[in-house]
Amino acid sequence: MNIKILSWNVNGIRAVEKKGDLQELLRKTSPDIAFFQETKATAEQLSEYLTQNQEYDQYYHSAEKKGYSGTGLWIKKSLGWAPHTVETGMEGWVDTEGRVLSLTHKKYIFYGIYFPNGGKSPEAWEGKLDFYRHFLELINRQREAGYKIIFTGDLNVAHREIDLARPKENEKNIGFLPEERAWVDDLIKDDWVDVYRRSYPESVSYTWWNLQTRSRERNIGWRIDYFFLDKPLFKKVISIDHQEGQMGSDHCPVVMELDV
Repeated sequence: MNIKILSWNVNGIRAVEKKGDLQELLRKTSPDIAFFQETKATAEQLSEYLTQNQEYDQYYHSAEKKGYSGTGLWIKKSLGWAPHTVETGMEGWVDTEGRVLSLTHKKYIFYGIYFPNGGKSPEAWEGKLDFYRHFLELINRQREAGYKIIFTGDLNVAHREIDLARPKENEKNIGFLPEERAWVDDLIKDDWVDVYRRSYPESVSYTWWNLQTRSRERNIGWRIDYFFLDKPLFKKVISIDHQEGQMGSDHCPVVMELDV
């Protein structure tokens, strides 16, 4: 069975709906599962389209702080996976910022995550590294228990120099610091596969651009949105694509097709 999974940091789900960008993307890609990051809304603020969609079952994990962070998960009703096992947060972690949503189906666990940025304070930086470590320990345990793990979202880190337009200028900036990049190294050492980079080893393609500097027009970007999965699952990947032409956010969507 082939399924299509979409991940998009929408930078405000109400805005992308109001502008029609979300509807356009769903018409174009028709994902079976869609994960959203930075939804920036609580349930009562969402429209009928975002909560009672005829085509999708919809779930949200909102931050306690208004207008901040948050994640969403849409599951196509025709997928036939109802009733769904959907969980907010991750085991052993207090998630007050709505950063994690997961879907479990049989032995598969799909995670959609908005990883912390870590740039606000020294405490936020340490919190980011703790979040990274905790998540890696969790998925390693779940794999040992026999689960097949796929995770996606905004990881807030560019792994290698090829993953951002100006690596030298950003060597001391959040998102490209050695400690963050080393965590991605640890993922790969533990046999978690960066699907896009494994599929396209030399491709220069970005998923985030700083809108304040109009960097998207000049393609001065970063690749910080990923799909990762367990190494044996990589052979089941059919395709992965950055939807670079999709507007509405400072990120572009990433779409992966997988044989489950």
